[in-house]
Amino acid sequence: MNDASDRVEEAKVLLQALGMDSERSNERSALTLLALLQLRPSDPWPMASSPMLGTRAIMDWMRDEYSKNYAPNTRETVRRFTLHQFADAALVQQNPDDPNRPTNSPKWNYQIAPGALEVAQSFGTKVFGETLKDYLVAAPGLKELYAAAREMSRIPVVSPDGKKFTLSPGGQNPLIKQMVEEFCPRFTPGAETLYVGDAGDKLAVFEKKRFEQLGVIFNTRGKMPDLVVYIPDKEWLVLMEAANSHGPVDSKRRMELATVFKSAEPGLVYVSCFPNRKKMREHLPLIAWETEVWCADEPTHLMHFNGERFLGPYDS
Repeated sequence: MNDASDRVEEAKVLLQALGMDSERSNERSALTLLALLQLRPSDPWPMASSPMLGTRAIMDWMRDEYSKNYAPNTRETVRRFTLHQFADAALVQQNPDDPNRPTNSPKWNYQIAPGALEVAQSFGTKVFGETLKDYLVAAPGLKELYAAAREMSRIPVVSPDGKKFTLSPGGQNPLIKQMVEEFCPRFTPGAETLYVGDAGDKLAVFEKKRFEQLGVIFNTRGKMPDLVVYIPDKEWLVLMEAANSHGPVDSKRRMELATVFKSAEPGLVYVSCFPNRKKMREHLPLIAWETEVWCADEPTHLMHFNGERFLGPYDS
């Protein structure tokens, strides 16, 4: 019977042979690989398989089969510092069953790529060297192929000021696209797009120097809104939230945003954006006064929540 520590060492050797760096061939990454291959300490390498597994299932396998019980807060470490790099190297595929799955979906999963599986199954056999050589020759092409597949599933966006970028699929990003392409031309004509968040990539647009010119110094850890545009002729910064998942600009969120942008020279305007009025009604009691509300299914209309002016900043 193969000892668990021996099998982990073999997995490290395999990762190094596949071109992984020291961080991606340490114990954590080796255990991640073994979980993805569903290979127990006593299983021969040709028994390796390629199920689709989420991060939680991977960590459960490490615990159950290799007695490595990582703390729950380690899940992000496994995801960010092993699985992401495995995906970038085309060692694994993300969501092969649904490439358009939202980034925050609990069904997000990983699967060993077919070529990498073949290499793993040949490890320790006479054909390993030749199989590895063929894989490494094909690997650059595989990386390009998988990168192209990921890019095709992204959401293309063009802002009114001509910026072109893409957002990761799913989540609130389809609504953010509508905010940029439907709300802004109608209600912030001539505005500059300064910031666009992305649930998958954290941000798609971030004009840091332009913010600095407007007096905005980000010296807090406050969460940014989903979309920020600047209207030069009115000297307004319009802060917009995609409220379908994280909720609207309520009183607490309004104070948080005021703190993040406390050094801004332009006036601040707050807008909660919903996909439709049905979704808005779920959050209606929470929406802060002196803010605006927009629904993407009726893009030509804007709702004003009290105050002395319509779509404009107020003194804090």
